[in-house]
Amino acid sequence: MPSETLWEIAKAEVEKRGINGSEGDGAEIAEKFVFFIGSKNGGKTTIILRCLDRDEPPKPTLALEYTYGRRAKGHNTPKDIAHFWELGGGTSLLDLISIPITGDTLRTFSLVLVLDLSKPNDLWPTMENLLQATKSHVDKVIMKLGKTNAKAVSEMRQKIWNNMPKDHPDHELIDPFPVPLVIIGSKYDVFQDFESEKRKVICKTLRFVAHYYGASLMFTSKSEALLLKIRGVINQLAFGIDKSKSICVDQNKPLFITAGLDSFGQIGSPPVPENDIGKLHAHSPMELWKKVYEKLFPPKSINTLKDIKDPARDPQYAENEVDEMRIQKDLYKRSSSKSWKQIELDS
Repeated sequence: MPSETLWEIAKAEVEKRGINGSEGDGAEIAEKFVFFIGSKNGGKTTIILRCLDRDEPPKPTLALEYTYGRRAKGHNTPKDIAHFWELGGGTSLLDLISIPITGDTLRTFSLVLVLDLSKPNDLWPTMENLLQATKSHVDKVIMKLGKTNAKAVSEMRQKIWNNMPKDHPDHELIDPFPVPLVIIGSKYDVFQDFESEKRKVICKTLRFVAHYYGASLMFTSKSEALLLKIRGVINQLAFGIDKSKSICVDQNKPLFITAGLDSFGQIGSPPVPENDIGKLHAHSPMELWKKVYEKLFPPKSINTLKDIKDPARDPQYAENEVDEMRIQKDLYKRSSSKSWKQIELDS
């Protein structure tokens, strides 16, 4: 009999705790899915705990973790459910992205990308790898869903475009991400001490990427005021709370830009001398911004950012007793393999 998937186990646990019980005279319970990805040790867990009002210290995320929250829309009404998934390991566990994203979850699915502003050299590779991997899988799920439910796919696409006013000057220039996307820059308390020029490049670059993908962009730190603003944004994704219309594009303050409120005109051109732009051979605006960004913040060697194909060998998940047994097993496999080869040679 095939083993249960992580999603099936999580769903069974939710049902076990009585979430799917009848509340409020059989009124329909809304379910939404929010998937957190981003920089390793970037603060994803802290944001989730704050949104769920859980006063507990964050623990390192092991591969892919699940939790949920509930909220009632009003008095004597059933509580809506928000399923929170979090991918650990930065870009090292991209294969696990496919688990929370299915045809059943996609229609009420949102993505939150948390980027560590204190590590600007890792920022672009982390953002690019995670968004590309997620978009690739979402596109596959949408294509499969479209074969059986074209109406649902059409409604999803229309919903994405609803964030952008029809009369927006950039309507023909953007390429919205296939699911609602929020980009959060964490550790603003460290970032605010960077040199002005570095802050300018990071802010303008993230504004361009967020606007191009039809995403919201905001910075946060351990500041209670900033965490409250982030909590409001996540609650909007998870429970449909009214969206904030406030905006801050000042690079000397924490950015807060709701999807559809920015523009390429306000962002301006990439922060590089005009004479140098012609030397940067790029095939698209996104590639041009990448080249400008990486000129100031060259990415670290590929060895430090490469995917770890075998999580069992990832140091962050080390457990002495398990690792010792694994070593013994590997040694046994090698010795057995050598014995079989020797037998074949003798025969």
